[in-house]
Amino acid sequence: MGYDIVQREDLAWEERPGHEGQAPRHAASVTDATKMEHSRARMWRYPAHVRGRRHADPEQEEIFVPIQGTLTMLLGEPPERVDVEPGGVVVVHIGTAMQARNETDEEILFFACGAPPLHGNAQFLTDVSEI
Repeated sequence: MGYDIVQREDLAWEERPGHEGQAPRHAASVTDATKMEHSRARMWRYPAHVRGRRHADPEQEEIFVPIQGTLTMLLGEPPERVDVEPGGVVVVHIGTAMQARNETDEEILFFACGAPPLHGNAQFLTDVSEI
């Protein structure tokens, strides 16, 4: 078959540990649900005031699309704060420092996709707790 579809209610959400004592995040693999082979993707739910790990990927370009709530990204070195509303898109090019964050009082939902489908090569960077 030339396509796969997964509905939001059919996503298998898994808890991801909180960063530096924060509440856990939740992720659902779109890669597995849709049998992607040339890229990898996840849906992410971040509770209020939660951030992911700051990192740079030496081999993967990543796309972030907020679906519900405002996604805050820290991009580059030194980090620049960018707030992106639903319908906006952030493309982070190979080797660029990044961190996804929820700086709001509500849960946010966003889609993240990277290509090529490599993982485990990210260089983790010193966290930025205050922005």
